[in-house]
Amino acid sequence: MKFGKSICVLNVGGTRYAFSREVIRDFPLRRVSRLHACATEKEVLELCDDYDRDRNEFFFDRHAQAFVFIMLYVRSGKLRFVPGVCELSFYTEMLYWGLESAHLDSCCQKRLDDRMSEIGLDSLSEGDIRVSGDESQSPSESVQRTALTGRARWLEKMRKTFEEPNSSLAAQLLASVSVIFVIVSMIMLCASTLPDWDTAKRNTVEEHRIVEAVCIGWFTAECIVRFLVARDKWDFLRRPLNIIDVIAITPYYVTMAMAGAGMPGAGLGVAGVILRVLRMMRVFWLMKLARHFLGLQTLGLTLRRCYREMVMLMVFVCVAMAIYSALAQLLEHGLDMGTQNHDYASIPAAAWWVIISMTTVGYGDVYPVTIGGRVLGGMCVVSGIVLLALPITFIYHSFVQCYHELKLRSARYARSLSSEMLQ
Repeated sequence: MKFGKSICVLNVGGTRYAFSREVIRDFPLRRVSRLHACATEKEVLELCDDYDRDRNEFFFDRHAQAFVFIMLYVRSGKLRFVPGVCELSFYTEMLYWGLESAHLDSCCQKRLDDRMSEIGLDSLSEGDIRVSGDESQSPSESVQRTALTGRARWLEKMRKTFEEPNSSLAAQLLASVSVIFVIVSMIMLCASTLPDWDTAKRNTVEEHRIVEAVCIGWFTAECIVRFLVARDKWDFLRRPLNIIDVIAITPYYVTMAMAGAGMPGAGLGVAGVILRVLRMMRVFWLMKLARHFLGLQTLGLTLRRCYREMVMLMVFVCVAMAIYSALAQLLEHGLDMGTQNHDYASIPAAAWWVIISMTTVGYGDVYPVTIGGRVLGGMCVVSGIVLLALPITFIYHSFVQCYHELKLRSARYARSLSSEMLQ
């Protein structure tokens, strides 16, 4: 910005906000940050509705209350809908200032998806919704808008590439390579438990080492890059999948360090057992596939939203198991009527029979022999079916809702990707 004072005033719907030029330059809202690159008043008026040179004040004829919530997002990083304002109207304000639906909190994203689906906009992309002030953009201005500069914007693009597989073509290619490495790692892990694996490993020891080193190297590099581009480093370290990544990668480097120090892992006693257990944690790398498959994402989101119903189900089962196991132990062993069943010698032993009966598994390794025990077994099976069925309706409706939400989000990413490829 080569004109005006050092303090810039944004007048949005009658509400004024004062910022320095440096803040305007790095402002998170694209429309505001583009003001810094303007060299003439004509360029400024292409971004705002009016400009007062004397007061260096930029006028925007937009919804003032919506901009208050957008400014809260700038300060706190959380964007939610304005109470009492139509979701699509607020979405239009977001697009005007350069925000996307991905910036919304998950609950508000769901509301937006539902609203767009209700009025038939689920087949439109964000680029199909035109906002005032953008219709007269010149080609050079469009290039300037898309060519976002700054370290923060580059980090955000890198974060989306690694964290959101459907956000771009590069992200999809990276996700495909990651899936291949996960599959290769799982095949190596499963093959290592075969009886003939040690013989094959001795014959081709270098090949096995190379494959393992390449897989671990990829997972390590991916984990480090995702940590470096994460918005919140502490939040990144607290995520369960990231913790599993670190736990699964660490044993390889510990083993290599011990081998370099002349300490073979097989002879470490307890330490060797711990390393083998941690190495087996690699199986949880399969959870990485949840980032790439809609079904696994739906399952995870459903379990997260239905944790109260799941806890309620566990309480039902535990209470019933305590009651039936105590009665079964009494009827089969505790009454001492000459037909003691030693499989029910204790309540914990009877609890095993109760849980496999309530879930209608019935291995047949433990079963009642007295008349009272068999009657109790029938009641246990019937009550188990009823108790397990009670929360299923809530979980089912949540699953359908989550699937619909993720499907809309995936379709939106696919349309954005198609637009990127056409450009």
